Amino acid sequence: MFIADLHIHSHYSIATSKSCDAAHLSHWAQQKGISVIGTGDFTHPSWRAQLKEQLVLSEYGMYRLKPELSMPSIVPNKNTPFFIVSGEVSCIYKRYGRTRKVHNLILLPSLDAADKLSIELSKFGNINSDGRPILKLDSHDLLDIVLSISPEAELIPAHIWTPHFSIFGSFSGFRTVDECFGDLSNYIHAVETGLSSDPPMNWRISQLDNLNLLSNSDAHSPSKIGREASVFSCQLEYKAILHAIRTGDGLDSTIEFFPEEGKYHMDGHRNCGVCFTPEETNKYRGICPICGKKLTIGVAHQVESYADRPYGLAPENRNPFIKLLPLLEVISASTGWPVVGKKAYTVYERLLAELGPELYILCHCPIPDIESIAGTAIAEGVHRLRMGRVSISPGYDGKYGSISLISCG
Repeated sequence: MFIADLHIHSHYSIATSKSCDAAHLSHWAQQKGISVIGTGDFTHPSWRAQLKEQLVLSEYGMYRLKPELSMPSIVPNKNTPFFIVSGEVSCIYKRYGRTRKVHNLILLPSLDAADKLSIELSKFGNINSDGRPILKLDSHDLLDIVLSISPEAELIPAHIWTPHFSIFGSFSGFRTVDECFGDLSNYIHAVETGLSSDPPMNWRISQLDNLNLLSNSDAHSPSKIGREASVFSCQLEYKAILHAIRTGDGLDSTIEFFPEEGKYHMDGHRNCGVCFTPEETNKYRGICPICGKKLTIGVAHQVESYADRPYGLAPENRNPFIKLLPLLEVISASTGWPVVGKKAYTVYERLLAELGPELYILCHCPIPDIESIAGTAIAEGVHRLRMGRVSISPGYDGKYGSISLISCG
């Protein structure tokens, strides 16, 4: 078993941390317990040049950071993670009389393939200004180009329910995968569910039954790596991971954000402090009662409008999943300490140094071991998290939700 997070961003993407470089990404993946991480942003020429300089190709068809560039690790496991060449592309185009805005994740077998694909994509927009380029390119045509580059390249619709930029987004999406990708739909094997939805929400849509559900962090800073991820039981090599994504054979489970914490889970209008359930939105006919403007329709509402199954009914081939919070957030929620404060980070480092990677601590580490190092409150917080005993104020219209582990009983 190993954990992979295939959708992240480099410091060449807008609104990302300056520390999103290869060394920090590798370091944080190791601290999280992630064995395979996406490079992100392969279209950006400067980032691609850095990757060529700082990574080495392994015998497993993936890349690793050069040993001399590795940062000191406090985690007992010294294995450095692998990188898979990946990137997100923003496709903005007209189809059926409407402007469509769809983000797609692309996985590639090599940096050479990234060179070839980037040359083709540069014909449709500026790939030099943003690690996630905006291209005037139909998603169908993007897929066609990707397939022409390599039989081992894969396109995965990203965060499929996000309101503004996704295949099923409320502002500019489609009703079906076939409507978006047409005669190439059979080459779509998996979708990324995104932070604001979880597997049970997606199980309600029968058109997704033959597609594998992936989870990734879409991290814009190294510390956010692994907040969502996918667990594989295949061989630790590119071809085996690709086979698992395409067939489901070797795709074991997913690690999920609490979807309510996602910043587009509920409907609302952030400027007015209005957060609505789908029923409340329908009552007000989609209009903010404060300012009279249209509400941003969230993922829960959008899923409801696509669903052809009741909640709780799932397809037979479903994979298990677990809902987690980042360990620093658990420490903060359990103690009241600021999540970015020195106290929380000191305990965080002590836990990693003595017990192992973050995801092991959250999922498998015996609670008494956590208590012996971090105290009763944090151990109880991890226990409640595993049991799903959390209280959540849901996110909406770009505002993240908040989690409580203390007051949930």
